[in-house]
Amino acid sequence: MSAVLEVAGLSKSFGGVKAVSDVSFSLAAGELLALIGPNGAGKTTCFNMLMGQLRPDTGTIKLAGRDIAGLAPRRIWRLGVGRTFQITATFASMSVRENVQMALLSHHRRLLSLFADAGSQYIDDAMALLTLVGMEAQAERPCGVLAYGDLKRVELAVALANNPKLLLMDEPTAGMAPRERIALMELTARIVKERGISVLFTEHDMDVVFAHADRIFVLNRGRLLAEGTPQQVRDNALVQETYLGSGAMFADGGQ
Repeated sequence: MSAVLEVAGLSKSFGGVKAVSDVSFSLAAGELLALIGPNGAGKTTCFNMLMGQLRPDTGTIKLAGRDIAGLAPRRIWRLGVGRTFQITATFASMSVRENVQMALLSHHRRLLSLFADAGSQYIDDAMALLTLVGMEAQAERPCGVLAYGDLKRVELAVALANNPKLLLMDEPTAGMAPRERIALMELTARIVKERGISVLFTEHDMDVVFAHADRIFVLNRGRLLAEGTPQQVRDNALVQETYLGSGAMFADGGQ
């Protein structure tokens, strides 16, 4: 499969601290790639360079063959990169449907009509996305009254509004109950496989990682420590020692 995302020699320092050092990887269409590592490993810095919040010191980031390193977040979003965050970012006073409509208006460059007839635009598209994530029945409820797991589903619908080639998910199941975590990741995996979207996600829950990642790569102190299939990473003694400090725990892999 051709690569949707190709990262080569990515590095970023803050003063004398190398947050990310010479990281390279690729991601194919419809693939879920998990980025794991201890706190301070460089995961967030990687994400922020991919999405344009940080400019790399060195390296290339190619989206479908185009180098996007250093572009502004808005331009990267328009090229087909979506993102969800560890803490949900929805408009609490607006309805579920209106939140998705806002994203669709932005995608179609219609935000100037926001104060005119915005409420009547892209209703069908918004409802289709809400149906996709199982939130159509709550379309008219304000986001501020939703349960946290439902907010995560709304955020996923918003992230899909620009029809992304690549979806970056930062701790997608953080703060969720175990059953909700499983349901959200099963939903995400199904959608990305059906639509051929590439997903790069960070996650501390090893149950989620081993159940849904096609491949895993492990960062430690800014460097790529290991990469491979879940089984290969699970069996890697260096990963067990450096990341989890418990071979027995890692060997189970959340099974």
